[in-house]
Amino acid sequence: MLPLIQQEIETYGWITAAEFIDIIAIAEMTPGAIAVNTATFVGFRTGGVLGSLVATTAIALPSLLIIVSLSYYWERHRNHPVVTSTFAGIRPAVAGLIGAAAVFIGRSALLVPVSPLQTEIALDFRSVLIAVLVFVAVRCYKVDPIYTIVASSLVGLAIFSF
Repeated sequence: MLPLIQQEIETYGWITAAEFIDIIAIAEMTPGAIAVNTATFVGFRTGGVLGSLVATTAIALPSLLIIVSLSYYWERHRNHPVVTSTFAGIRPAVAGLIGAAAVFIGRSALLVPVSPLQTEIALDFRSVLIAVLVFVAVRCYKVDPIYTIVASSLVGLAIFSF
């Protein structure tokens, strides 16, 4: 969902890329699906409480209706060769979408403008260091992601506030 949300946000200019990254960070920390949380926040930013209700309903209702209508057929045909082949083709596409979202988030979070007109960008080594440490902590040492989020926010307050 993130690439689709990103595309719509960029198309309509509802919020900036930096705000989108902040929304993703907040949505990752709160319970619920990231797409729903992001839609709720963007809806609120653009249309207040009514905007958040409309955006949340608009993002959740189509999926709900599709899943409910397909669940009947899924139970009857989930082992059918056409269904298994279809899902075998969908899995790499999902991986590609996740990769595209990761690249977008990584570029926005790890690169900073170095010229006043923001035409030149460079790696922010502090951000890269935080990202690498979090990756190693979660992947190699199995540290709970919640702890890394809290620690990263404290480190961010310490090194980016001054």
